[in-house]
Amino acid sequence: MFASTLFATARRGFAILLASAAVVAQLPTVQADIGEPEKDELKFGFIKLTDMAPLAVAYENGYFEDEGLYVTLESQANWKVLLDGVIDGQLDGAHMLAGQPLAATIGFGTQAHIVTPFSMDLNGNGITVSNAIWEQMKKHIPHEGGKPVHPIKADYLKPVVDKYIEQGKPFNMGMVFPVSTHNYELRYWLAAGGIHPGYYAPHKGDISGQIDAQALLSVTPPPQMPATLEAGTIYGYCVGEPWNQQAVFKGIGVPVITDYEIWKNNPEKVFGLTQEFTEKYPNTTVRIVKALLRAAQWLDANDNANRPAAVEILSRSEYVGADYDVIANSMTGTFEYEKGDKREVPDFNVFFRYFATYPYYSDAIWYLTQMRRWGQIAEPRDDSWYFEVAKSVYRPDIYQQAAEALIAEGELAAHDFPDFASETGFRPPQSEFIDGMVFDGSKPNDYLAQFPIGLKGAEVVE
Repeated sequence: MFASTLFATARRGFAILLASAAVVAQLPTVQADIGEPEKDELKFGFIKLTDMAPLAVAYENGYFEDEGLYVTLESQANWKVLLDGVIDGQLDGAHMLAGQPLAATIGFGTQAHIVTPFSMDLNGNGITVSNAIWEQMKKHIPHEGGKPVHPIKADYLKPVVDKYIEQGKPFNMGMVFPVSTHNYELRYWLAAGGIHPGYYAPHKGDISGQIDAQALLSVTPPPQMPATLEAGTIYGYCVGEPWNQQAVFKGIGVPVITDYEIWKNNPEKVFGLTQEFTEKYPNTTVRIVKALLRAAQWLDANDNANRPAAVEILSRSEYVGADYDVIANSMTGTFEYEKGDKREVPDFNVFFRYFATYPYYSDAIWYLTQMRRWGQIAEPRDDSWYFEVAKSVYRPDIYQQAAEALIAEGELAAHDFPDFASETGFRPPQSEFIDGMVFDGSKPNDYLAQFPIGLKGAEVVE
């Protein structure tokens, strides 16, 4: 099987490293000179979300053409269709959920070796509940000056969920895909409030994710979230923008928390390609990353000064296709919770600051820990397995080549990027989670052991 072969090879080929922050060997030196693109006509897929912005900007600002690339951007019906398009070659690459390349490579859902040399953004998601659920939650939430105190924890939703359970009613919520950030963020928030979001059991043929669940999570495509909420099929959802703000504008729901408040500056989407594409077209791959880096920098330049122009681009029907005001509500540094409760959230969308574009191994490992926590990875794995998978999917070597070329050309500066001479690919331990847990990517199993809800150690769903 591809996955087992990959990991066996990885175990032989990688120097299995220490369980410490210096877990990864220093990245290799790369050359700034990039040859001509081996393939210059390309088609990239995306889903209608504001965080596809680097693709739209690279196209509209001519950054792809500067690299000799002639790109077509094509919206996709859902995340599965998008991934399948990349795997079968109908798409050369795509705006992807960060979990998709990892899940495909380890064989959860689909089997294919997908890699990412570029992280598209930080943050950008929210959790919204229906008006009826919000009214039931509000009485449990502390208020100051007549407004709810943020962040709003799932502790305040738990009495509502408990009431539904007592009445024998299912409490249904939506997320966009089983390996999406949204699924893991919604699960994280619920579990931090004592609400069990359920397990997957692929070894038993159960991929519903609802085993032992108190809140039942199911898939709904992002643009359909508000209508599904309005119809009463679900009572809440986790999705990217503009579909939380759309609920506010339509008066059908209340966003209660952003993912920035669940995990400050969390990694979100990535740009994914097949491993085969990167090997067959190495110059093209680096040039794609160069164009995307310039787009990301433009999006965050001068304290988001270009965001109104970006919103105008995204509001077009060929991209996100939502009203300008709906997209601007979050994209320009604010976020509206309950109608009229608009607050400053300057980092709701981050595309370049804080080395947002760098494909950190530790980011990959966080996603893998969540797959293990909720049973998508059914069996226990040692720490070295997490490191090996991360290195097989996340490609900072390609990123570094693109960055050094841009520095040599004077387009970007060395300080815009990590110090490649000392970078290990692991962020320092991160503590700004809603439950106060600390994530150290060099110790994945120790991280999992902290949680009262979720699989850990040798546990398997029976």
